[in-house]
Amino acid sequence: MKLSLILPPTPDERWDLAKQMGVTDAVVHTLEIGDGTCPHEYDPLLQWVNRFRNAGIDVAVFEGSVPISDVTRLGLPGRDEEIEKFCTFLRNLGRIGVPVVCYDWMGGIRWARTAQSVPTRGGAVTTAYDNEQMSAGPTPDIPDLTAEDLWDNLEYFLERVVPVAEEAGVKLGLHPDDPPREEVRGVPRIINSVEAYDRVLDIYDSPHNGVTFCQGNFAAMGVDIPETIRHFGDRINFVHFRDVDGDADKFVETFHDDGPTDMLAAMKAYKDVGFDGPMRPDHVPTMAGEDNTNPGYETKGRLFAIGYMKGLLEQVDADADADN
Repeated sequence: MKLSLILPPTPDERWDLAKQMGVTDAVVHTLEIGDGTCPHEYDPLLQWVNRFRNAGIDVAVFEGSVPISDVTRLGLPGRDEEIEKFCTFLRNLGRIGVPVVCYDWMGGIRWARTAQSVPTRGGAVTTAYDNEQMSAGPTPDIPDLTAEDLWDNLEYFLERVVPVAEEAGVKLGLHPDDPPREEVRGVPRIINSVEAYDRVLDIYDSPHNGVTFCQGNFAAMGVDIPETIRHFGDRINFVHFRDVDGDADKFVETFHDDGPTDMLAAMKAYKDVGFDGPMRPDHVPTMAGEDNTNPGYETKGRLFAIGYMKGLLEQVDADADADN
């Protein structure tokens, strides 16, 4: 597997730190871009990717606000045009050689947290979600829709984009709803269970229609993480390695070595199913000396996580050698 880090599209200290940690694969997350948008045209995408390659870093994934919005998720006028932009995006990434795109199906409200500075180990601070607090807020101003409307819109999307992804040689990884609830502030959510993912994978049976296995979200679903990794197997196209303490109604993010999930067993499960795609640490606590302007994505926690993940991989390999 390829241990990766979110890196900004222009060089800074994080590029050097990543290489010093032995990380050679980048995830381009559009939240790192000034206006949070992602182009779909060939030339700007090529320039981004070449900037990394010239520094000795491969681009493994594009994720975040890739060229898809609530216009498509909610089935609003203009979705056909937006889907065509997304297809152009996939074709261009295929030409350039970027193998994975991570997207989500959270309509109206996407990534949701109610706190971003909860004290944790040693005075570090982390993010948290409390649905009781969240529910007291306003309902988003979006058209009324049901869970089945979201399913219909997702099926419409997948039937049009997966054949293009196959032709382009780009794998799609659908990210779970975060938090993985049936609704947030009255807005339905559908990508919130193992059964939901089984339905997604059945809509279009292709290795290019796959899972972004975000461990924290699956942990909040209450599933057995290693068992669920084995359940999806080769349909996992991208991994967010993280953990939470709690459930979909109320949880806090943890340090990677300080949560309830057996992370060594999880890493072993990825090896057992032959996962060889990109894996990145996600949602780390903010540590001493950092200003928490980017909660969940400050640098020290991610570097700590990479070291921990490399240690887990070494132990998995050592255990396999001992068994042989």
